[in-house]
Amino acid sequence: MSSNTVDYEANERFRHLARNAQFNIDSSIKAYTEVLRGTASYFQASGSVTRESFRRYVQGLDLAHNFPAVDSINYAQYFTDEQRAAVEEQMRKLGETDDGYPAYRIRPAGHRPEYAVLTMIEPLDGFADRFGLDIAARPSVAQSVFNARDKGTMSGSFEPIPLRARPDDVGMAMRIPIYRHQRQPFTTVEERRAANIGSVGLGFSVQRLVKNALGDMPDHQVHVVLYDGGLASAPLSADHPGKLLYDSQPGTRANPDDQSFILSLPVQFNARLWQAHFSVPRYSLYSRSNVYLPGVAGAVGFGASMLIYALFMILASSRRRAVRMARAMTRELRDSQSKLQLSHQRLRMLAAHTDQIKEEERKRIAREIHDDLGQNLLVLRIEVDILVTRTALRHPRLHARAVSTLRQIDNTIRSVRTIINDLRPNVLDLGLGAAVEWQVAQFRQRSGIVCELVEDGADIAADDRCAIAFFRVLQESLSNIYQHAHASLVRVELRQTAGMLRMTITDNGIGINPGSRNKTGSFGLVGIEERINLLGGHCSICGNPDSGTTVTVAVPVGYRHANALSLTA
Repeated sequence: MSSNTVDYEANERFRHLARNAQFNIDSSIKAYTEVLRGTASYFQASGSVTRESFRRYVQGLDLAHNFPAVDSINYAQYFTDEQRAAVEEQMRKLGETDDGYPAYRIRPAGHRPEYAVLTMIEPLDGFADRFGLDIAARPSVAQSVFNARDKGTMSGSFEPIPLRARPDDVGMAMRIPIYRHQRQPFTTVEERRAANIGSVGLGFSVQRLVKNALGDMPDHQVHVVLYDGGLASAPLSADHPGKLLYDSQPGTRANPDDQSFILSLPVQFNARLWQAHFSVPRYSLYSRSNVYLPGVAGAVGFGASMLIYALFMILASSRRRAVRMARAMTRELRDSQSKLQLSHQRLRMLAAHTDQIKEEERKRIAREIHDDLGQNLLVLRIEVDILVTRTALRHPRLHARAVSTLRQIDNTIRSVRTIINDLRPNVLDLGLGAAVEWQVAQFRQRSGIVCELVEDGADIAADDRCAIAFFRVLQESLSNIYQHAHASLVRVELRQTAGMLRMTITDNGIGINPGSRNKTGSFGLVGIEERINLLGGHCSICGNPDSGTTVTVAVPVGYRHANALSLTA
């Protein structure tokens, strides 16, 4: 009886250790997946990412401290064989800048119908030899990357990849496609292929990931082996565990007998199903009293009084061990919760960092277009206007061509102004109230929907970060109303009262389906909530089918966003 109790308690403690390790491995993979999704969002939102801005973005992530198993993050440019010459010419011009990248040369040599060439790698140290590598040259990789492109999903490597850390270190990769921005969602594979510009990838060390997950395991005699069990939809059988990814005790094999505890648990890696096998000798989980107490109890079992005393001691000892085990399990659970909260905080810091970099890039691109292209177009218009004046009487045909050219220049200037306003409207420099009034007027003109703006007339005290956040929330809300709501009336209220800056957007459209807010691939409403949460405010999105939708955001005046500041300092 006492022997069975000791075995049961030891087995329960072993199972708890194994499940805690499984949870840590799953959490690490999820955190690295979110890093990759955040990088993809940065590319899609920025529109144009340079090597320097990509380097600053990755440096801001502080991979060595926050994500120690990640070796590098890269970008693979997609193009066809017909576009290859133009891409090579463009990359030769970029090669003239002194940014540490070597000369661009597509490897391996030869022509292929489609390419996925690595053009940005950070950190570059140790990976410069992979610059210009066409990862789609390998048929297995090409099938995975292009299949993910056609479906709009994330892909993971089926085979280990080389890492710079150690030759025997197993590396795995994840990759997600990037598309040009468009107003309507993709409906066909052809649309995704036409809009695809490349993909971002992330390589990490399986050994470092698992070691970090097992670092606080109290009993180091636990043997952990991790296998790639194949696709989750068609896993391998128990007789064929799959490719070995990690072994905490190389050369040691678990004996499936009564002398060891053994447990196998699944770990999800994208579409793959990994299997984590845990084993430990029974005696390593026994205390000294656990080993000798059953024999002592049997030796003195002939005396009734001794039997009662031994039973009492066993129960008391079991109770103390149960209390100690409960405390240990509670402590480990709190540690796991702290790690999960820290991971969540880092992801929010990543989102704040991504938004800040994106707005900086938009502002820089808008300024360069205005100062360079805008000024050149203005000079060109003046010259053509002079030509129109001088040819009005003597050269009618040339005059007609000049007038047509002048008209084309005016159209181009209007297009440039529209692009600048889409990137970052200059009206934001006049304050949030003016920017909201301008956006409402643009929405009326573009959509034909009646849109009312209600203000209290007071000056709005909002810094640049808060003004940009409120402006982007208004843009996203009006875009959703235009595309999905089928509304005929929109009402926008902007007020600052009692130390709170509040904005409410209401429409009389078809409302929100309760299941649409968590729809896969839809981040508009989630982005609105996250923007306001990062400012220390709160967001409310209310709506039912056929009753319209109301979006309300509020931020305290004089907030301080410490997380974003600490990440970008």
